[in-house]
Amino acid sequence: MNEPHRPAASPNECPRRPWVWLGWLALAAIWFGSLGYRALIHPDEGRYASISLEMLQRSDWLTPHLNGFLYFEKPILQYWMGAASFAVFGINEFAARFWPGLTGFLTVIAVAVTGRRLWGGQAGLFAALAAAGTTWIIGNSHFLTLDMGLTLFLTVALCGFLVAQRDEASDAERRNAMWLTWAAMAGATLSKGLVGLVIPGATLVLYSLTTWQWAFWRRMHWLSGLIIFFALAAPWFVAVSLKNPGFFDFFFIREHFQRFLTDEAKRTGAFYYFVPILIVGLLPWTTLLPALCNVGLRREPRLTFQPLRLLLIWSIFVFVFFSISKSKLPSYILPMFPALALLMARYFVEVNAERLKRHLLLPMAFWLILLAAVPFVGRFASPDSPIEVLTPFAHAIALAALLFLVPALAAWRLLGRGRKLAAVALIAAGSLAAVTTASLGHDSYGQLKSSKAVVAKLTPYLKPDSQIFSVGYYEQSFPYYLRRNVTLVAYTDEFSYGQGQEPQRWMPKVEQFTARWRAIPHAAAMMSSNTYKELQQQGLPMQLVYQDARRVVVVKP
Repeated sequence: MNEPHRPAASPNECPRRPWVWLGWLALAAIWFGSLGYRALIHPDEGRYASISLEMLQRSDWLTPHLNGFLYFEKPILQYWMGAASFAVFGINEFAARFWPGLTGFLTVIAVAVTGRRLWGGQAGLFAALAAAGTTWIIGNSHFLTLDMGLTLFLTVALCGFLVAQRDEASDAERRNAMWLTWAAMAGATLSKGLVGLVIPGATLVLYSLTTWQWAFWRRMHWLSGLIIFFALAAPWFVAVSLKNPGFFDFFFIREHFQRFLTDEAKRTGAFYYFVPILIVGLLPWTTLLPALCNVGLRREPRLTFQPLRLLLIWSIFVFVFFSISKSKLPSYILPMFPALALLMARYFVEVNAERLKRHLLLPMAFWLILLAAVPFVGRFASPDSPIEVLTPFAHAIALAALLFLVPALAAWRLLGRGRKLAAVALIAAGSLAAVTTASLGHDSYGQLKSSKAVVAKLTPYLKPDSQIFSVGYYEQSFPYYLRRNVTLVAYTDEFSYGQGQEPQRWMPKVEQFTARWRAIPHAAAMMSSNTYKELQQQGLPMQLVYQDARRVVVVKP
């Protein structure tokens, strides 16, 4: 049996265990402590919080609803976790973001454990620092979408496979790790659908074709693994299909194949769409990309199974797969970043400390440019984004820049002394502090895309029998902060399936709304400024209670 290749670590680079635990506690405090500060914003955060809240309110754990309508665009797991979080922590922003925060933190742990198993304790620490300091992992762990949850399960599937197939794995280790891999793929499928199978499956096929290795296919524990996968993933899909006959066609045909192959979702982008996202998202490690490619392409002659090659193939496939898709959103390539963190771990163990200094230049330049732009924030103001909301955001960015630059300068000196692990820890800590601070400062700007302040102004005017409308406009966090659904007027978008099933629950035309408004005693409505002006000209009785650069809220006087 071949021995695993574990690059030697210098003694002064292996911190004592109490310091390691203190680092993990500090990471957890910053990671989870910042989850609840910002208001939820439109569209993703408001949408997914509303679905989870409605699931809890209805006690319907089978069929997702958005604003009262059937909503089958995504699977159920995150909605379960969001509803459970509201039940445990109360209805608040911390609870809404707890699942992406938790899954992001567990992703850091997963790469740390895997790096340790593959290459030793120092590699595990480097993997944790690389992941915890990566901008895109930090950002997506503190923003409510489905992609961090998906990324955790895909990462666990990847890590389980790496541990199972390494040359020195025992039969018991291989079986248990493969069972974990199958279970994680079920979690990924319940998080976002067939991509939970496509990414691992395609990566293994490409690995076999590029290395001409096929023996691991016989070590997959197919029978027990498939039983685990279907036992975990299938019950919900079967149950929801039986209760809702249109689910299968909508979810699998429209939301998978049509979304990938056509521009029906109206989320198109050029073939280079994800290039700037990768460049900024990988900060402060971006300039390591060429070196990581070299690490991944390298063949380790003492090993049969090549984990570095698999990690590189995984990363490239995720990037290319979503680049050729007709539907693109910035967070789609998130599953490649933990794999890159593992490649970084191996690189950090081997590289000379002095060589790392030059890789600090780009992230330092990035934050210096942002710092230099702060005095000119007024140039970015517009009617939709007034200076009053941009200024606090700019001040937060200035503080974030300093929180990165000071540790980065200290890391520069440490690298000159050969203190590689301590320097990487400072860089990761500075990145975490900077990205977290900038994210918190975004709340002033984010209020323009949130209904938190709107509902605070509206609530005193509402009566128990008030009907609330959203006219030609829909703000996803509006129902969440209201703690109740609104009646849609002349608005479809992602509600088309649900509206087709229950056409009586909405109003396709504004004329229906105006007639209803005049007939009922108490009502409120959100709309755009243009719609408000048009209804004013029609003489519709409205009392203005809230107005900003993007929307208007009125009540019936």
